[in-house]
Amino acid sequence: MSGIKRRDFVGGAAAAALLATGYGTRANQAAVKVRTIATEEAYAPQAYFEEFLKKAKRDDTMVTRYLKMYYEKPQVVKQLSNIEVRLADMDQHGIDMQLLGMTAPGVQVFDADLGTDLAAQTNDEISAIMRRYPGRFAGLAAVAPQSPQRAALEIERAMGQLGFSGIIINSHTNGEFLDHPKFEPILQAATQHQAPVYLHPTFPPDSMINAYSDYGMMGALWGFQAECSLHVTRMILSGVFDRYPGLTMVLGHMGEGLPYWLGRMDNRYQNILRRGGLAPLGMTRLKRLPSDYFRSNFYVTTSGMNWLPPLQYCLDLLGPDRVMFAIDYPFERTADATGFLKAAQENISAQAFAKIAHRNAESLFKLG
Repeated sequence: MSGIKRRDFVGGAAAAALLATGYGTRANQAAVKVRTIATEEAYAPQAYFEEFLKKAKRDDTMVTRYLKMYYEKPQVVKQLSNIEVRLADMDQHGIDMQLLGMTAPGVQVFDADLGTDLAAQTNDEISAIMRRYPGRFAGLAAVAPQSPQRAALEIERAMGQLGFSGIIINSHTNGEFLDHPKFEPILQAATQHQAPVYLHPTFPPDSMINAYSDYGMMGALWGFQAECSLHVTRMILSGVFDRYPGLTMVLGHMGEGLPYWLGRMDNRYQNILRRGGLAPLGMTRLKRLPSDYFRSNFYVTTSGMNWLPPLQYCLDLLGPDRVMFAIDYPFERTADATGFLKAAQENISAQAFAKIAHRNAESLFKLG
């Protein structure tokens, strides 16, 4: 693959370049319109932006400065909160359905009461959107982990009364991750109500953010995937999935880099185990290898990763049943994502493509 530039894998030009590398399996196949479900599409009500900008005035931090770059712009707010604008973009690019989820950093940046209230308000608004546009939108419910018991109740309400397809958690909450015992009510509720948990990345916590504050690294350029992959690794190594084997997680951005590192994680875990290092290092003895939990409890989406080599790698590693299409609207351009999807259709089997485009989402999120 040396000499093949990244741009060759984005949009329609990807097919020829990919075939030249030996990855292609459906050469010269005509693209056929298939139902397309986008599974990581950011949403927030107007009230969220008002509250965040109030907070930004009180707390001048690198994170608030970064987000003001987006949330002070009326066009960005309109894309995130205005459904008519969103529908026009979907129709223009042939997106049949979006799975709406609370934009990062979500309600976790507020105190427990405000966060809980904003989560419920967001879920009520998404529920109304789903009723108004049946078949075009589904929802991932926002919850406020700052109040784990109330978050568990909101999961029950969203998955039952409101008809949501899962929940979204914008990763760490005030520097604490879901392996912490205080969040057990959330894991219990998600498992009990069969709610897939979309773990969306956020900015690194205060304990690690300084190293990411230079060169624009703190956001999606690098800090997001570093923070989210850390979160997942903590969950796996702490034994969360031994305690909750039915817990289903979804990661965007082709798995936040973790698929590439699973073999290394297994190797080092086995090395520590052989050397008797679990107890000295305060580690948990797992029932399986770390990679086994990723293969059985995680799905990945293509959000923001409009590049065929990582897609092929994830298909080889996880299988076509564990990969779903996503755009990451409006932070990514829909045209780039659909161009990538077209290139994928031209280079993988029809069955695998249908699973990525819509069937896996229909099955996991019960979209019918």
